[in-house]
Amino acid sequence: MNWWRREAAAAWTAVMFFTRLPLPSLRHWENGHLQRSAAWFPWVGVVVGGVAAAVWWLAAEVVGLPPLLASGLSLAASVLVTGAFHEDGFADVCDGFGGGYTKERVLEIMKDSRVGAFGAIGIMLMLGLKWQAVAAVSVAQVPLALVSLHVVSRVASGLLMAVQCYVAEEGKAKPLATQLRGGRLIWVIVTGGAALALLPAGAVIPVALTMAAVTAVFALWIQRRIGGYTGDCLGAAQQLSELAGWIALVALGGAA
Repeated sequence: MNWWRREAAAAWTAVMFFTRLPLPSLRHWENGHLQRSAAWFPWVGVVVGGVAAAVWWLAAEVVGLPPLLASGLSLAASVLVTGAFHEDGFADVCDGFGGGYTKERVLEIMKDSRVGAFGAIGIMLMLGLKWQAVAAVSVAQVPLALVSLHVVSRVASGLLMAVQCYVAEEGKAKPLATQLRGGRLIWVIVTGGAALALLPAGAVIPVALTMAAVTAVFALWIQRRIGGYTGDCLGAAQQLSELAGWIALVALGGAA
């Protein structure tokens, strides 16, 4: 298989793995497709952010719903498209790190499919804050910001894979667990940087720095607690980075 076909298969695999879109399966499957798909995380954000932006535009501009309701529908659409994949990871991290005091106990709790008090409270706060933040941003900025922040926030997951090791013995991210290096890491960063251009010029650097700072703090925290990342940590990094971007955008004067 030549280079472009291999990468196209990796990109297709990334969208298949991280969304619930009814895509046809690849004709020729290789185990390496899933590992190589890590370089295409940000492009999943293009798909999810595009759907979220389309729903917001239809609700706010076509139907004429108020921003708060349009924001909620947009958020619901993004959750449906991904099957709450990242939100589930964030909730598991809240449960694991909130209820576990040792590495072994944290990993054990995160493997449990049940949602505990820490996870329920955490996801409620996460979704509520994102909902309010999107509604607070100027309507002229929301559609492009939805695409931009969904793309850039997925760079956070890629960076975790670049600087840390996968620590769980098994899990949903085990098949793609790899440390991003070289050109593939650069591709992830460049893709995210390009998506920042969709934001107002004055917001690009502050939003990027805020998202990077939150990702760095989270990375240091999980490194100290469990010595690396799990699939749930990748989802949590994306969620935290996205929320940080929205809050920064509102703080910079993007409020309606």
